[in-house]
Amino acid sequence: MANWFTSMNVRERRTFAACFSGWALDAMDVQLYAVIMPTLIAVWHMSQAQAGTLGTAALLFSSVGGWIAGILADRFGRVAVLRLTILWFALFTFLSGFTQSYEQLLLTRSLQGLGFGGEWTAGAVLMSEVIDKRIRGRAVGSVQSGWSVGYGTAVLLFTIVFSIARPEVAWRALFILGLIPALLVLWIRRYVEEPEVFTAMKATTADRQHRFAEIFGPALRRRTLLASMLAAGGLGGNYVTLTWLATYLKTVRHLSVLGTGGYLGINIFGSFLGYVISAHLSDWLGRRRTFVLMACAAAITVACYTLLPLGDTAVLLLGFPLGFFQSGIIAGMGATFAELFPTRVRATGQGFSYNTGRAVGSFVPTLVGVAAASIGLGQAMGICSACAYVLVLFAAALLPETRGRELESTVAPDEGAAIAAPYSPQPVSR
Repeated sequence: MANWFTSMNVRERRTFAACFSGWALDAMDVQLYAVIMPTLIAVWHMSQAQAGTLGTAALLFSSVGGWIAGILADRFGRVAVLRLTILWFALFTFLSGFTQSYEQLLLTRSLQGLGFGGEWTAGAVLMSEVIDKRIRGRAVGSVQSGWSVGYGTAVLLFTIVFSIARPEVAWRALFILGLIPALLVLWIRRYVEEPEVFTAMKATTADRQHRFAEIFGPALRRRTLLASMLAAGGLGGNYVTLTWLATYLKTVRHLSVLGTGGYLGINIFGSFLGYVISAHLSDWLGRRRTFVLMACAAAITVACYTLLPLGDTAVLLLGFPLGFFQSGIIAGMGATFAELFPTRVRATGQGFSYNTGRAVGSFVPTLVGVAAASIGLGQAMGICSACAYVLVLFAAALLPETRGRELESTVAPDEGAAIAAPYSPQPVSR
């Protein structure tokens, strides 16, 4: 258990480091907007609906970026696409610092989303194909804990920069710092290689024509749709907190910049542990049971956090389980989706399912912004999040258990038989 990381070989560790760093820096760039949003609302006199639309636009375009990256990764390679997407989202985060209007920021945020979505797709399938099946859930889920590290970095930068500069200048400086992730590409280019399972498939496959439609064929259609539903519910609920929590703390709880940073810090620490512990649970309990456990707990926690009349101390403490359970749902998706699709269309299927879910889930923050005008921001956050998590329970009940599967034998000739077949867990010790 404790030595799963040290048991990885050099290639696995380098891949882990590249994907963890890429995801953390991706999160930093994306979450800079969440901490800047209250300032933009004040400086540009934006409505909450407009602020929610800026968040949704990036998420919608990230879905398109994920679909495109999946197709390109199956055709040209996982590592090549990973490098491209990191450069892309870093560039457009940087350019966001020079925007002069809501419309200009909407454009740069949308284009940033293309790289944001593509980076997850390329990185998740790269990790899943390189890491040994016995620790795949733990490794891929732990990589996703990089999101919390990136989010925490964004909050730390926000606290520092806004403490030493006027808000009208500080928000631009934060976006400009978003160019930092581009430096990671230099390291990836030198040390990270394409997965052997992918290169072997490319060398032996006679038909080089990529078939996007295969993920909607009889063998994969059900899995594609259910995986998309799972992602929609988990990400929809998660995006509510990621997009609106900073604004909720500042405008509803009336916290200062330092106070907001402290409350977000507790939430982010819970999120980090949620990724790591849920990743381990997915290998121990199985993928489906972990999804169900985390979704039920997340729905209860977010309802208590936003709908009950809690004092500031209770809100501070409850921020930890709020982050833990919302991220715990996401941790198992990378490994699970990779195990649902064969190598020839793995990135395509994984990218389509996750990012279709992201596209659907991206509307939830906008619904919160619209509903907040009539029922209040806290109530809108609680109701929309809890409803989203119901989709996770439904999808998890219908998906097959995939823990311990070899990636080259993920699809049986008869999909129905594959789902009905009993699952025999593989040993997880190394």
